[in-house]
Amino acid sequence: MALPPPRSILITGASSGIGEALARRYAAPGVALALTGRDAARLAAVADAARSRGATVLAETVDAADRDAVAAFVARADAAAPLDLVIANAGIGLGRPEPAGLDAHVRATFAVNVDGVFNTIHPAIALMAGRRHGQIGIVASIAGYRGLATAPAYAASKAAVKAYGEGLRPWLSGHGIAVSVINPGFVVTRMTARNAFPMPFLMPVDKAAGIIARGLAGNKGRIAFPWPMAVVGWLLAAAPQGLMDFVAARLPAKR
Repeated sequence: MALPPPRSILITGASSGIGEALARRYAAPGVALALTGRDAARLAAVADAARSRGATVLAETVDAADRDAVAAFVARADAAAPLDLVIANAGIGLGRPEPAGLDAHVRATFAVNVDGVFNTIHPAIALMAGRRHGQIGIVASIAGYRGLATAPAYAASKAAVKAYGEGLRPWLSGHGIAVSVINPGFVVTRMTARNAFPMPFLMPVDKAAGIIARGLAGNKGRIAFPWPMAVVGWLLAAAPQGLMDFVAARLPAKR
């Protein structure tokens, strides 16, 4: 069932990539945007661009891994304009470390990609449940369909939030809250710019933002794109481990 256009939208990781593209897409007269990002200069540029399109913008550099700071930002945004849509988009992809650095690498990845999602959506859900109205978008990844030797921590973090969002959706629908899990493949962003290997079905970020916005408007439970990459992810998830071991040994790791 299609949802009414959101008028108050919070997006984390909005200083670049998919988050920036979504902020620019949603910016319009009568729309309130609450944006976070790690790079103050880039975030300010995104906020200025959104204001030039008529949106009201609250933009702050907030670390997604800082639970209290994110909760306070969500509360400020909701007090200014009750949130219709919250998109937990902030994420990092640190590639694959040397074994000696694995522990710090995994914890840093999960602090943003998993805890950052929790930090964003949990306070928003509490507010939305009281109104019995709202929508949550969780940005996971097709990489979360299967454990990947090229980026094991990243794949695992995205698998965690993918499964969490899928579990939340039917439960929270009874509280008036729609939940969608967003699974992009390769999209042209600062993150993928570091990949020194071929990226099949690489998609422009504005096109990705359009697919996400339409999927959210249609209340789709899973928004996966591009579809050929989603099919590949589904097949990899079903592939036997022996085959995956053979394939993984021949894939280049992310820097």
